[in-house]
Amino acid sequence: MMYLQPTNLRNTTVQLVPLAETDFEDLYACASDPEVWEQHPNKDRYKRDVFEVFFKGALESGGAFKIVALDSDKVVGSTRFYDYNPKDKSVLIGYTFYAKAYWGKGLNPMVKRLMLDYAFRFVDTVYFHVGSQNKRSQIAMERLDAQKIDEQLIEYYGETPKLNFIYEIRKENWEQS
Repeated sequence: MMYLQPTNLRNTTVQLVPLAETDFEDLYACASDPEVWEQHPNKDRYKRDVFEVFFKGALESGGAFKIVALDSDKVVGSTRFYDYNPKDKSVLIGYTFYAKAYWGKGLNPMVKRLMLDYAFRFVDTVYFHVGSQNKRSQIAMERLDAQKIDEQLIEYYGETPKLNFIYEIRKENWEQS
């Protein structure tokens, strides 16, 4: 059985720490820049009241993390596991964002590697929802060798449905990479 908030996801650069209510201000500091959300389906998450809904959903998901840069001990973003399905041995990774100051630093592949290596101990397939207009995240998926398999309207917690591309990585492909 996969635990959605393990406490041992870290490397020499970052640590994924289970999200707590006390993390709101640190995480909102990362999310309050409109540019963070400009390609995202929900472009107004930089607004405090909208981010409060996102943060509440993150806490309720039971799988959300704050991403901490170990060199500064600063919160630099967030990500989560969600929709774990033990029957078909799958889980989703998503809701990932980083403070703009940390873009282009190689954090996303590091974070995804930590999460994928952990998830594939329990599942055979990891899925990702990526906004149809989010070119940055689509490129990130391609760099991970994820395959686009579908397009769906996805309803984010407390928000209206938006068109997303569905990507997958299968365990056997990940182990070969």
